[in-house]
Amino acid sequence: METFDREKLLKIVDSFEGKNIVVIGDVMLDHFINGGVSRISPEAPVPVVNVDNERFVAGGAGNVAVNLAVLGAKPVLISVIGHDVKGGVLKHFLDKQGVNTTLMVADENRPTTQKIRIVAERQQVVRVDRESRDKVSQATAKLCMQNFKKSLKNAKAVVMSDYGKGMLSDHNIEEIIKCCRSRKIPVCVDPKIDNFLKYKNITCMTPNTKEAWEGMGLPPKKDEAAIIDLGKKILKTLNADSILITRSAEGMSLFEKAPKTKITTIHATAKEVYDVTGAGDTVISVLTLALASKATLKDAAFIANEAAGLVVAKLGTATVSREEIKEVLK
Repeated sequence: METFDREKLLKIVDSFEGKNIVVIGDVMLDHFINGGVSRISPEAPVPVVNVDNERFVAGGAGNVAVNLAVLGAKPVLISVIGHDVKGGVLKHFLDKQGVNTTLMVADENRPTTQKIRIVAERQQVVRVDRESRDKVSQATAKLCMQNFKKSLKNAKAVVMSDYGKGMLSDHNIEEIIKCCRSRKIPVCVDPKIDNFLKYKNITCMTPNTKEAWEGMGLPPKKDEAAIIDLGKKILKTLNADSILITRSAEGMSLFEKAPKTKITTIHATAKEVYDVTGAGDTVISVLTLALASKATLKDAAFIANEAAGLVVAKLGTATVSREEIKEVLK
């Protein structure tokens, strides 16, 4: 059983304040429609949802940036939205949350990615997606990379938030990592399967168990020895400093490269699980911010695990504050 210095962890969380963190990846608008169900539609065998309220929040890389802002950091978001009403709503929300959106690019040839979730009695009934999965145009990608390089001037760390919507591609993935390595700043990745094997030489990747198996093109196995072997294979294949596999109720497994592979298992802390939406965004946000605050990989993973336990107890795309994290660390 691993032990952690709680006083040291609390100091790390305190030092989150004011850190400049760059988030680059796929941003989206999450639209939640909440209501109740009292009857079945006469038109089709589906529930009729009587809407009580609805709200818009940022999803994907946008939720990572909002998580960072809530934690006291100064996030800069590099991403693409459409030249549409949804893009305006998303940008307005991000601005209000304290995210720097001045380097985001609006592309009139793409829609803003939107996910509409209809929730009745705390249960999701249906999700409607409006999006393009095509890679962004060369001109848009070039402009995003120019903006990314501008953003690095004061950056303490970079998050690559990949949701498979075309923002991150072969060339810019390699260039982003190279830029971070040359400046000796941490670069952490929340991956999607299509680009999984392209994230070489990173500081840390945070796949969940399903993403880890699929990313390596292997059939899933449940035993502990198989997970350990999987983590070692990903670490070696990507030549990463570390891999943090998030394992839901089983917690997290951290694999560190140097000098000999070190494995740390951190047990889950959630007492109740209402909604895992955005939990991965919380993990990558807290992990990266802790590394930017000079935490060790093990300490950063432990703090991220505590934050994940807090966020899954909340409904919808949620965030956690420094005060909440500090309370569970005491």
